[in-house]
Amino acid sequence: MQAVTTSELGYRWPDSKAALQFPDITLERGEHLFIKGPSGSGKSTLLGLLAGMLRPTSGTVSLLGEDITPFTNGQRDRFRADHMGVIFQQFNLVPYLTTLANVTLPCRLSPKRHQLAKPEPLQEAAALLAELAIPQSHWHQPVTRLSVGQQQRVAAARALIGHPELILADEPTSALDTDNRDRFIELLLTLGQKAGSSVIFVSHDQSLATHFDHELILETHP
Repeated sequence: MQAVTTSELGYRWPDSKAALQFPDITLERGEHLFIKGPSGSGKSTLLGLLAGMLRPTSGTVSLLGEDITPFTNGQRDRFRADHMGVIFQQFNLVPYLTTLANVTLPCRLSPKRHQLAKPEPLQEAAALLAELAIPQSHWHQPVTRLSVGQQQRVAAARALIGHPELILADEPTSALDTDNRDRFIELLLTLGQKAGSSVIFVSHDQSLATHFDHELILETHP
């Protein structure tokens, strides 16, 4: 089964005269895609369309063999909760929750993710945090007490818990130095591979493309 298939995908922002048009994507299950482009090329917009957070102006998005284009907002939210882990550029962690509570949040929002977390959500969360080198002393603290790099890894653990088939990452390494950036990507792809997930990673940094099976370059349009 293909993880992602798009056809003639386009999106027009409100009050914009020009629509963004995107190349067709075909990504097999378990493969990883790197999306690169300058500011204004539509990288984050494309990720929003793939995540079901935006509805295309034209074309179709099929995820895991299912065309999500005609879905209602509620259906797209449910599909995303059940099948996707999203790492936002600003992480979007819940500031008043502990580190562990942030990681297990998808399992509280999705019975499917809860069931797939093995042996159970708290234990899988602990295993992910340990693998991502978050000290156990930080697990029960508010996530706001963690460094930026630690918060980023917590966001990755939250995306990976419950073995979602798709991981979408929007420039999550922009605040990291080169060594930590490369280590983070290797960990993300390794953990994604263990879960059988496909990773779609958006960045403006061409040097990261070598970590991925496929590359898509977006260009700005006049």
